[in-house]
Amino acid sequence: MAATIAGLLRRNHNYRLLWSGQLISEIGDHFNNIAVFSMAIKQEHGGLLVGGVLIARALPMLVAGPLAGVVLDRLDRRKVMIASDLIRALIALGFIFTIGQSSNTLLFVFSALLMFASPFFTSGRNAILPVVAKGEELIPANALTQTTAWATTGIGAFLGGASVAVFGYEGAFLINALSFVLSAACLALFRSAPGEFLPPAENAHREFHPHREFMDGLRYLRGEPLLLAIALLGVGWATGGGAAQILFSVFGEKVFGRGPAGIGIVWGAAGFGLVVGGVLANWLNKRLSFEGYKRTVAVAYLAHGALYVAFALEHNFALALVFIGLSRAAGATSSVVNYAKVLRYADDQYRGRVFATMETMTWSTMMISLFAAGIATESVDPRTIAAVAGCFSGTTGLVWAWANWTGKLRIPESGG
Repeated sequence: MAATIAGLLRRNHNYRLLWSGQLISEIGDHFNNIAVFSMAIKQEHGGLLVGGVLIARALPMLVAGPLAGVVLDRLDRRKVMIASDLIRALIALGFIFTIGQSSNTLLFVFSALLMFASPFFTSGRNAILPVVAKGEELIPANALTQTTAWATTGIGAFLGGASVAVFGYEGAFLINALSFVLSAACLALFRSAPGEFLPPAENAHREFHPHREFMDGLRYLRGEPLLLAIALLGVGWATGGGAAQILFSVFGEKVFGRGPAGIGIVWGAAGFGLVVGGVLANWLNKRLSFEGYKRTVAVAYLAHGALYVAFALEHNFALALVFIGLSRAAGATSSVVNYAKVLRYADDQYRGRVFATMETMTWSTMMISLFAAGIATESVDPRTIAAVAGCFSGTTGLVWAWANWTGKLRIPESGG
């Protein structure tokens, strides 16, 4: 894989810039995450407050996700991504005003604004990937893009935890803002022909009706059973994955008593596991038949859930980190092979809406999960909450296996 990735980065100027911007901005994201979660968890009812922040981030997805999909399927996708980066840079600076406030209102407001602007970038990056990396470059580009997102979870969490301890919250928020500016600069340096990142011309010529266009995309997704099943996998993961967003902070800070650095260590172990899963998935993508791919997804999800339960119940910190790393590796394996199928089979006319809809469905479910987990932390042992979350996520593998056994997961006829 290393040689393939090195060749991709050496040959493909635009992908090299896209990847560099992703690396910088996503590391910066975790400086913000660790700072915000550390500020929240130190307050009274900290677990509930972390849940409130995450809900404030998830709620905007109900509006921003569908809107982003429609915009990305009508306008120049690269320019939309640049605008998203610059807007997020300004919002990231706003977090400085939340420090030392007796009220958490600003923390909720800036968290919501930051997430509202995000899907215009994240869904845009997925939508332009088949344009940036064509042909045989697409599979390794997809694997590297997702693996990088997970690697930055580990790197950013470690660095974010250390920066809060050394430079304080202000430094973490400034670095986050700078990372968005650098990401926008990378996108601006693309070499491209005029209109290369525009969606199909027929999209732009239609009268602009955001709701109608989103519903068109939803009907397209519903009409492709494999793509819909992949989207629903994200929903199944999110039933437990939303709770994990709170529990990582609770486990690092309180259950294991390691403070802000502990939050970073738990996230770091999870990020390392995600990288391992991404590498494995890239290897599998070149070798799996379609039937083998479907079996792999079922096994990966079952393993992901079981290992998360093991993490929840383990009292030895080092062994708990091993379990959470392995759990995330299994989840990452499924994610990379699934996204490869979406990139291959989703029609370019609907690609922005497909990815935005998938993101919206996942975040909507996460909102419910993390809200329930945030309330539960007030009266229920965090280990119990985590074990239940692992069972919810793992059960998704059984549903996928049933869908495969009944013949519902077929190669789309309209894509490829």
